[in-house]
Amino acid sequence: MGGNAIYLRFNIFIVLRKLKIIIYYLIVNKLPHSRFLMLSNRFRVWYVSKVLHVMEYSKTSYFENNIYFGKGDLIRIGSNCQINENVFIQSARIGDNVMLAPNVAILSKSHHHSDINTPMILQGETEHQEVVIESNVWIGRNAIIMPGVVISEGCIVGAGAVVTRSTEPNTIVGGIPAKIIKRRE
Repeated sequence: MGGNAIYLRFNIFIVLRKLKIIIYYLIVNKLPHSRFLMLSNRFRVWYVSKVLHVMEYSKTSYFENNIYFGKGDLIRIGSNCQINENVFIQSARIGDNVMLAPNVAILSKSHHHSDINTPMILQGETEHQEVVIESNVWIGRNAIIMPGVVISEGCIVGAGAVVTRSTEPNTIVGGIPAKIIKRRE
């Protein structure tokens, strides 16, 4: 009987988690941008921190509309972060005081493509590689962070950059692939 009760509790937990995610994507995610209604942002921050446990709660955080983060089980976001609209986070550990501009994509998986005799769509995905964004980082609009990359503390990633390698602390990187443009003094 004990095994069945544990199994039942586990299934209830999974169903409740999925229900919370469904509510996020159907309702919470669709609320207006904070420039139109600040209450929407406050509710989103509350929901992703207190209900989904994806983000640390902070009254100074922003979590705008149309942010995709899958099931959220492989994502942790620190306090005082600003995550703008249309951000895609496959998986990441994000520190405190981080700004993600609109349309940023953070990827933790890719597709296998080494066998030229098999269509790429049939070759499957790579293993999960966590992305780490340390504290006090600013990632510009339309930047793409590739799997396994560490964006070091104090970094700025320029708009449109594709970051394929980990960065050094307090640097400004940009381009495709991203390279050091300048060191922050």
